[in-house]
Amino acid sequence: MASKDFYGILGVKKNAADSEIKKAYRKLARKYHPDVNPGNKEAEEKFKSLSEAHEVLSDPEKRKIYDEFGSEGMRAGFDPEQARQYRQWQDAGGSGKRAGGFGGGFSSDQGEFRYSGFEDVFSDLFGSGGSAGAASGPAKGRDIESTLEIDFNTAIKGATTRITLQMDLSCANCGGTGRVSASKDSVCKTCKGTGQTKVAQGPFNFSQPCPECGGTGRSGEICPSCKGTGVVAGAETIDVNIPVGVNDGSRIRLSGKGGPGRAGGPPGDLYIITRVATHPIFKREGDSLRVEIPVTVSEAMIGAEVTVPTPEGPVQLKIPKGTKSGQRLRLKGKGVPNLKTKVPGDLYVTVRVQTPSTDNPEALAAAHTLDRFYRGDIRRDIRL
Repeated sequence: MASKDFYGILGVKKNAADSEIKKAYRKLARKYHPDVNPGNKEAEEKFKSLSEAHEVLSDPEKRKIYDEFGSEGMRAGFDPEQARQYRQWQDAGGSGKRAGGFGGGFSSDQGEFRYSGFEDVFSDLFGSGGSAGAASGPAKGRDIESTLEIDFNTAIKGATTRITLQMDLSCANCGGTGRVSASKDSVCKTCKGTGQTKVAQGPFNFSQPCPECGGTGRSGEICPSCKGTGVVAGAETIDVNIPVGVNDGSRIRLSGKGGPGRAGGPPGDLYIITRVATHPIFKREGDSLRVEIPVTVSEAMIGAEVTVPTPEGPVQLKIPKGTKSGQRLRLKGKGVPNLKTKVPGDLYVTVRVQTPSTDNPEALAAAHTLDRFYRGDIRRDIRL
C-alpha cells in the first residue's frame, strides 16, 4: 500500500517551515472547502486530503514519525520504536521465512510486538499488498477543521452561533461498525470480539485485522447502507460558543464533533478557525484597541469630557486642557479581554481636532483672531 505524499498534497517541500505549511493549508482549504463548493465531490475529497495532511504535518511529533515511516506510521496502534527494532532485525538477515508459511514460533526476550499497518511488516508477512489494506479495529475518527466568519463585535464580546456542516456521519443502520447482524450483541467467533488475530514472524508476534469480521469484532453481513465503511454522507447542525477575545485565526475545539469513529470507535474533534471582519473605526492589536476621536477646537483648548465606546459599554474620557491634534490618551483595562487570562488590554484614543467647515463670516473672523495667539511660526521645525 503506497504511502500518501502529504507534502505533495499541500504543495510544499519536505523541509518547509511550520509557517509555510500553515499558509499553504489555509490557501488550499479556502479554495476546496465544501461550503465554497457545495455538491462537488472532487473538491470534498480534496479538502479531506488537505485536512489529513495538515493534521499530520502541523504536529511536530506526527511529522517526525511520518518523515521516517510515511503515512503507514499514522495508523492506529503503530509503534515507531518497535518498527525500528523490526527493521534492524531484517537488516541483520533474520527474516526466517520458509516455503508455504511464515517463519515462526521463535521465542523472544522482547515479548510480543503489535503492529497495525506498517507497510514493510505486511510486505514481509504477506507479500506485496497482502493485508495492508484490510480494515483495522475500532479507531478514533479524524479531526476536522472549518472556518467561521464572525464580525468584530462578536470576536471581542463573545457569542453563540449555529452552523451547519456537510460531513461524514456514523451510519445509524449499523452503529458505525460496518456490520449488521440479527443480534446487536453478536461478536466475531474468530477473534472473540477483539478485531485482531495473531501471526508470527521471526522473533516477533504480530497482530492483523481479523479476516472474518474485517477488524470490527462483530459477526454479520456488511451493512448495505454504508457498504461496510461505518459512515454515510450527511450534514450536522452544531452550536458554537465563541469565547470572549478570539482573534483572527483562533482555533476553537469542539470535542467529539469531528469525523465519526471507525468500526465503533469514538468520533474525532472539530476545530473552528475564526475569520474576524475588520471594523470601520476600531483597530485591534493583540488585546489592545485603537480609535480616533474627533474633538472641537474649544474642547481641545479648554478641556472637556467626551464619550468613548468600549467593549464593556461607553465611558467618559477626559480631554486635558491644551490637547493637540494627534495626541494619544490611554484608557487602562478598556481593551479586549485576553483569550486565556481574561485580563483586558488597554484602549488607546487618538485625539483629532476637528475644525468647522463653514464660510460664516463670524466663524472666519474668530479663526483669524486665534492666529494672534500662536507663538511664532508653527512650521519653523519643518525642514529637510
